[in-house]
Amino acid sequence: MDFLKISEVNRKDELGFEIKNINLSVAQFSKTAIAGATGSGKSTLLKIIGGLAHADSGVVLFRGEKVLSPIETLIPGHKSIAYLSQYFEFRNNYRVEEVLSYGNTLEEDEAQNIYTICRIDHLLKRWTNQISGGERQRIALAKLLVSSPQLLLLDEPFSNLDFTHKTILKSVIEDIRKRLQLTCILVSHDPQDVLSWADNILIIQNGAVIQQGSPEEIYKRPVNEYAAGLFGKYILLPGSVINYTVPDGKNLFVRSSQCTVNGTQKPMLKGVVKKVLFAGDYYDVDIAINQHIVTIKTETDNLNVDQQVTVSIQIPELPWFL
Repeated sequence: MDFLKISEVNRKDELGFEIKNINLSVAQFSKTAIAGATGSGKSTLLKIIGGLAHADSGVVLFRGEKVLSPIETLIPGHKSIAYLSQYFEFRNNYRVEEVLSYGNTLEEDEAQNIYTICRIDHLLKRWTNQISGGERQRIALAKLLVSSPQLLLLDEPFSNLDFTHKTILKSVIEDIRKRLQLTCILVSHDPQDVLSWADNILIIQNGAVIQQGSPEEIYKRPVNEYAAGLFGKYILLPGSVINYTVPDGKNLFVRSSQCTVNGTQKPMLKGVVKKVLFAGDYYDVDIAINQHIVTIKTETDNLNVDQQVTVSIQIPELPWFL
């Protein structure tokens, strides 16, 4: 029996946004990510899984039992499925410990363990108007965990956080997943959040699943340009540009990491630098090659606009074409 199974789920709302024939099986203790552009249906699907939004057709089974939608039950949501949204509010004039006490099913020492894992044990006596956005997110997570869920749904949990609080929350989520033996499904628009975390990635375009696979497969062998663009910069090179045989109507798909400025590996293409942007640990460099603009990440710090360079392309043993 599947831990979680989504079968033939469809939905169309009043604004025209759709979920089309979604099928997905999720193994217990796994980490699944759902990726897609804004408005593709990621968050709607996550809410349907959690019983917080209804589907026009299809079924969600959690441990073999149907997850009821809001129109089928008085109180929306499944008791063993927790949903962490990027949008949440706490009442003012409450202490954090009071907020956490509602819905707590754990003994005091067990609850305290959750607070420690979530790194909020020092915040319990504070008022809810005295905490930062990152602290709020971790408190909201702890409030979900004290109800002892088995499945954790994470809807863009890092989107409103600065780098420091984002790093802390990532660490907290991984700690609670391991210690509490949780199964997690994450929705995020940041490729780094997804690629470094997930076991399995589901890509949605216009409400439909277009690709599913491991992070490495999704990154290196995307099904189309939409899927490719979700996970970073890429280059499509015609065979005539690189003197390489490609299938009719296709181009060689290359990630920026497969290109080296002024390298020695062949094929080696002549180009002209059009733009140089400093990005911290690297530079984003736009280079014109035979009327094609390619963007390459490089650590080279002595490139200038209009400078002539060569670009070496590392073609993988099993090349990919789009």
